[in-house]
Amino acid sequence: MDDYSHSVEAKEIIVDLGTRSYPVLVGSNCVNDVTKYLPESVKRVAIVTQRQIGIQLSTDKEQKVFVIEEGEDAKSINTIMELCRSWVDWGLTRSDIVIGLGGGMVTDVASFAASIYHRGVNVINIPTTLLGMVDAAIGGKTGVNLPEGKNLIGTFWQPNAVICDLNALQTLPKREWKCGYGEIAKYHFLGAKDMRGKDLIDTVLECIKVKSKIVSQDELDGGRRAILNYGHTLAHALEIENDFALAHGEAVAIGIRYAAEVAFLMGRIGEDRVLYHQEILDHYELSTKLQKSMDPNKVISLFLRDKKSKDGITFVLDGETGVEPILVQDRNILKKAMEVVQ
Repeated sequence: MDDYSHSVEAKEIIVDLGTRSYPVLVGSNCVNDVTKYLPESVKRVAIVTQRQIGIQLSTDKEQKVFVIEEGEDAKSINTIMELCRSWVDWGLTRSDIVIGLGGGMVTDVASFAASIYHRGVNVINIPTTLLGMVDAAIGGKTGVNLPEGKNLIGTFWQPNAVICDLNALQTLPKREWKCGYGEIAKYHFLGAKDMRGKDLIDTVLECIKVKSKIVSQDELDGGRRAILNYGHTLAHALEIENDFALAHGEAVAIGIRYAAEVAFLMGRIGEDRVLYHQEILDHYELSTKLQKSMDPNKVISLFLRDKKSKDGITFVLDGETGVEPILVQDRNILKKAMEVVQ
């Protein structure tokens, strides 16, 4: 599926949010189209990126690059403060625009900073990773981490546009491809068509279509949108417990397999459906085993910090009518399910 060497004509999907709808552009060399998505009011363009991205962005406006550090440690409120203060020094105004150019961490940080700077400035996301293209850069969720958990501070701030230039994936490390596949695997259980054997652009477009539809139905995560977190309850706990040594997509793959086991133990799905989960994960060559054993009690305690949890531990689980948020009261089931990923 990772054949991005040939030119692919750009295609556009609209995230339908009424007056705040926006396009998601997918194709080759489409990063060159960024200027047409700039509002007329824009005089300055603040480009938030990282040193290793290596993509030169050119607009017809005054622009400046703001480099943030790599790693989850930099996904913090301190980074947001540094960005905002730098924008003040440069003279960025509410009528200007921010562009997040990088992976999911970059677009999360850039969009969050944009959402609170001057009480909100426009933002365009240009994801440069597969994970960013199929998930992180779309939908308006922004956020940074706390020591206590992942993405615990954030806002909803929809971009003006999302530009997914497949050429950006040419230098993507193998591990980052796997991270993207972890999110792609998730969509197989959210109503996507079977993407096995599909071209890269068709796979990316299918994921975006599914996410766009869900976001259009529940922009502010009050109900149905929670299913986009399939596999993420355990994933976020694993990321925190392993001090982010486990990449997000890797953790999601383990979380999907774990969620299938929880659903099976609760009688929501049968063995054939569990096997289907494993087949999808195997297709993308994703590991479903932890590299080191973990204390189930400690992991379960981290579940309570998950944003979906309200009256207890809430998991997105598969069932006869598809995946849905379910309150899991029997902690013995959660402990038992850990055996399949240990």
